[in-house]
Amino acid sequence: MRLEAGQVAVVTGAASGIGLAMARRFAVEGLSVVLADVEEAALAKAADELMESGAHVLARTVDVSEPDSVRALAETAYDTFGAVHVLCNNAGVGSGAEGRMWEHEPNDWKWAFSVNVWGVFHGIQAFVPRMLAAGGPGHVVNTSSGDGGIAPLPTASVYAVTKAAVVTMTESLYAHLKAEGAQVGASVLFPGPHMLRTGLWESHRNRPERYAKQRPRKAPYRSLDQWEAAMKEAGQEVAFTPVEEVAEHVVDGIRADRFWILPESEHSDRQIRARAQSMLDRANPSYLESFILD
Repeated sequence: MRLEAGQVAVVTGAASGIGLAMARRFAVEGLSVVLADVEEAALAKAADELMESGAHVLARTVDVSEPDSVRALAETAYDTFGAVHVLCNNAGVGSGAEGRMWEHEPNDWKWAFSVNVWGVFHGIQAFVPRMLAAGGPGHVVNTSSGDGGIAPLPTASVYAVTKAAVVTMTESLYAHLKAEGAQVGASVLFPGPHMLRTGLWESHRNRPERYAKQRPRKAPYRSLDQWEAAMKEAGQEVAFTPVEEVAEHVVDGIRADRFWILPESEHSDRQIRARAQSMLDRANPSYLESFILD
């Protein structure tokens, strides 16, 4: 798919991090951008920044866990611009879960699934039929993670499960689009290959009351800066991938109609091979041993 002026991109989770970086990158290509996020103040700031750069912007406060909210976003986007060519289902949250899986609160799972899985499906359902009906080229990018999308990090198992689901959902979407002979492509994004400075670490700031934790946390939430400081104190340096680099991978992936937007990484490749070999050998998942909790 060619990206060019006059096209329209919709990005969820667009007020910061990867979402904002993608919106900026699409604007550079001349696309109009529809910014969707649950954080009203941050969304307004992001929209102002893009408009000051000359971009055509529509910003809407959206809760992707609510289908009516996403359908309203689609209605507004089409009423404003008449078309949508790129859809990035990017909004995501951590879960805030602690301890072993059997110790997790059900609301930790419900909240993470409502955004990370249902949010992607709601985007697909609200936009893809309209994109197909237009008959022209288009592309859907769903944000997964190496955590779960490739192999789970057991200390973040809820998040990993949701991101594994995003991979399978996108594979299925790809097959369905091919079966329709559509000009709309699909990709699954694995941001990286290193850590990212995003608001995911402070997801709890947007946790709705209906999914509130039912008992106090055993340990306080840690910010990314606190986690990085703890890692350095333990003698481990942490590498970071700029979100702008992730956005560049997305643009390249759309242009190439590349399903796996997966940056080259020895670590990721090693995990992929180890997991695949474990399945082929019908062997226990030894690739998880380095993550096994004490």
